[in-house]
Amino acid sequence: MNDRPARFHIAPADGFFRFITSNLVSSVLGGLSSPFAPTLRALALCAFGTATLMTGSGAVHAGQDAFLTSRMAVSSPAGAVDLCQRYPFACMRSAAAVRVSGGQLDYAVKLNRQINRQVKSISDQAQYGRPEHWALPTARGGDCEDFALIKKMKLIEAGLDPQSLLISTVLDRNRNAHAVLVMRTVQGDYILDNLRDEVKHWRQTGYTFLRMQDPADPRKWTAVIDGGIMRNDNAVSTPRLVRSNLRLNSN
Repeated sequence: MNDRPARFHIAPADGFFRFITSNLVSSVLGGLSSPFAPTLRALALCAFGTATLMTGSGAVHAGQDAFLTSRMAVSSPAGAVDLCQRYPFACMRSAAAVRVSGGQLDYAVKLNRQINRQVKSISDQAQYGRPEHWALPTARGGDCEDFALIKKMKLIEAGLDPQSLLISTVLDRNRNAHAVLVMRTVQGDYILDNLRDEVKHWRQTGYTFLRMQDPADPRKWTAVIDGGIMRNDNAVSTPRLVRSNLRLNSN
C-alpha cells in the first residue's frame, strides 16, 4: 500500500498558485511585515483550499493532512547555511525513506522528554554573541534549533531513518520564531519540541510551519507555509500518536 500523502495537481492555476506562494513565502519568512501580507495570506488560503480538492484521483483523501506538504524550494535559514558541512548527519540521505513505527516511536517520545530535561535553554545571543547560530548544545545548553539537532543525531544513532527526521522553522502560538524536529511516522508528521514533552501531530501544535528540510534531499530546504495562522489550528482535533509496547534497542 502506498502511504505517501496525495500529490496535488494544480495545472490550470499553477502559475497563479506559484506567484501567490512565492510572495507569501517572502512575507512570512520576513516576519509578515509586508503591507500586502494579509491579502497574500487570504489568497494563499484560497489557493491551498483549491489544491486540496484537486488530487490525482479527483477526490479529497481523508488523510491528506497527515503530512506536511512541500510547496517550493527556498533558501536555508540564516543559521543553517553551512549546517551540512559542520554536521553531516543533519543532511544524511538514505536509499529509501522509511517511516518511523513500532518501538522507534516509543524511543523517540522518551528521547524527546529526556533531552528536554537534560539540556538547558539558552539563546544564541547569550551563548555566541549573535542572534542566530545553529549548533549542537554545549555544556551551557542550546537554543531551539540546537535541541532539534541533538534529537536528530541521537535518533539516527538509534537506527531511525535520517530522511524521516526533518528540522523545520515555525512561528509558535505567539508568532515567535521557533524550530522543531519533524518525525515522519506511519501515522503522519509528529513534532519533537523543546517547549513540550508530548510528541504531537503537526496540526495539534498550533504552529505555523514556514520551511523544513526537503524530505527528498535534506541538504535542501522547502517552503511549507501551513498550520497555525494559515488555518484555525488552535482547536483542531487529530489522533494522538499510537505508540507500541516494544522498546527500541539503542545499543
